[in-house]
Amino acid sequence: MSDLPENDQHMPLVSHLTELRTRLLRCVAAIFIIFAGLFAFTQQIYTFVSTPLRQYLPAGATMIATDVSSPFLTPLKLTMMVSLFLAIPVILHQIWGFIAPGLYKHEKRVAVPLLVSSILLFYTGMAFAYFFVFPLIFKFFAAATPAGVEMMTDITSYLDFVMTLFFAFGVAFEIPVAVVLLVWIGVVDVKYLKKIRPYVIIGCFVVGMILTPPDIFSQTLLAVPMWMLFEVGILFGSLVSKRERPEEAADDHNDQPPATQA
Repeated sequence: MSDLPENDQHMPLVSHLTELRTRLLRCVAAIFIIFAGLFAFTQQIYTFVSTPLRQYLPAGATMIATDVSSPFLTPLKLTMMVSLFLAIPVILHQIWGFIAPGLYKHEKRVAVPLLVSSILLFYTGMAFAYFFVFPLIFKFFAAATPAGVEMMTDITSYLDFVMTLFFAFGVAFEIPVAVVLLVWIGVVDVKYLKKIRPYVIIGCFVVGMILTPPDIFSQTLLAVPMWMLFEVGILFGSLVSKRERPEEAADDHNDQPPATQA
């Protein structure tokens, strides 16, 4: 009985929908509250995000705005996206609050670390893109600019480019969490993941080719970390599977009916 969900009771569909609406409104409110706090710093935020490119522009070159409203709308759009990224802990907390009452205690013991690690890994992926990948990519692009061509990037195009990479690396760094989750719920086992390793490596390069600019340099910078994170997921998946076996054996023993007396 101690392993049952804490709120093991049926709720009407309307109650579930009402709670879902409340939690969605909290998520939206969190995003707009963060946006309101960052609104006064929209220009500074764009300056910070564009630094990896601007430091490799040729002497005298600047970024440009080809649309009349771009100098105002582009930093505003970036600030909204930053607010969304910063609100991810609140969003995941609301998702957790919605599904947690239906989980068993042993499921919560695994779900909480996965939730926390997913947040940290997403931010780690974005930081990895900004501090490591962007300087390498923009230095390469600046060096590869043909003679007679001046590198002057449009601010809207740059925003679309970096947001794609931010999201790609943030999601890519979630691979260990996804692998552990698949092993934990029994969809795959570690032996199978090791068996399909060559296909996963090829898949990492295919995903890198799709999500990054059309050059082997950017593709490799995303594919190799994805592969390494897959290996980390296998490692932690092995630990989870080893830990679950004795617990499952104990649960099976507890679930056996009591012996009848003659």
